[in-house]
Amino acid sequence: MEENPWREWVGKSETLEDCATPTPVRALAATLNREEETSSSPGSELQPIWNWLYFLPIVPMSNVGKDGHPERGGFLPPITLPRRMWAGSRCTFHNPIHIGDTMRRTSTITNVTEKEGKAGNLVFVTVQHEVSTESQLAVTEEQDIVYVNIPEKFTPPEPAPLPECDWNEMIPVNPVLLFRFSALTFNGHRIHYDRSYATDVENYPGLVVHGPLQAVLLFDAATKRNPSSRPASFEFRGLRPLFDFEKLSVSGQTNQDGSWSLYTSNGEGAIGMKAKITWN
Repeated sequence: MEENPWREWVGKSETLEDCATPTPVRALAATLNREEETSSSPGSELQPIWNWLYFLPIVPMSNVGKDGHPERGGFLPPITLPRRMWAGSRCTFHNPIHIGDTMRRTSTITNVTEKEGKAGNLVFVTVQHEVSTESQLAVTEEQDIVYVNIPEKFTPPEPAPLPECDWNEMIPVNPVLLFRFSALTFNGHRIHYDRSYATDVENYPGLVVHGPLQAVLLFDAATKRNPSSRPASFEFRGLRPLFDFEKLSVSGQTNQDGSWSLYTSNGEGAIGMKAKITWN
């Protein structure tokens, strides 16, 4: 078996600092139509996964690739497969972050693996993020990033049908929502806002709904339905892309152990993202 050429990247780490300022919180709350229920005043608790609004990949335009992502290299290995996606995460919430807190995030590459799939060669990079405030560990996240080739024609994966759920909510999706989320997370990937690039270069049928946006929508739908409980963990995995021209629903069901299974799906009932949230 050929030796893993990316082995030397395992263990590489970086530490960034940021401040939980209120403006991104107000902006995301407005984007989700949740501004009345979301406080951004100093000392207010930040929604646990909203730490994604900080530690953004800010690079100069001279270092941006043609796909809108930062050019390959730097902290992540310079894998040459052209399409890069956030495939999923596993988050554990230890202590709250408050508006105004100084935060530190230490990121470590814990694994790089090559696999062969139906679409050809794939490389998975797992990064562990530890987000702390000045006093305590707040969030631990294992993030999976996948690199793949761009197929000549988009062929969706075999649909996983949505199971019977306890609740279901339609979420209006349009290019403005996708653009605002891209701006809030400083995500320049053109598949989310540049239709000609998405269809002509990456061969998608439309604009792609961000994986982390779907995760935020699922997390928000669950927490607003269970306001008396504090989330303990949240994990999600993308099963198939969803597009701006599709009807998007968020759904959930309660499991026997008290956790909730969560799903995004399109108008045909095919699951886009599968997630799970547990409660303290």
